[in-house]
Amino acid sequence: MPEITLIEYDGQTHIIEAESGKSLMQNALDNMVPGIDADCGGGCACGTCHCFIEKNWGEVTGASEPVEDALLGMRPDRKDNSRLSCQIEVTDEMNGMIVRLPEYQM
Repeated sequence: MPEITLIEYDGQTHIIEAESGKSLMQNALDNMVPGIDADCGGGCACGTCHCFIEKNWGEVTGASEPVEDALLGMRPDRKDNSRLSCQIEVTDEMNGMIVRLPEYQM
């Protein structure tokens, strides 16, 4: 199981043992990480699981698809490393990945 670090906007750190094959969003919810609201339950329909993937992990998480990209386009805090955590399937290669969470979710 890969170890992933999620860092809240205020700097609080959560190191989780993530389950490969589940979404990053579901792993965060399973570990009660605050800042991942997931209002749509992972359907890529709301943008409330927004996160920032550390740049050196972009290849491992892959690129966003058009629907995800459109939802991210509605975020005022979007950055070039923004992703929706519901669209990232955790793999063993993500061991050590660092994910930052935005100040607020829409």
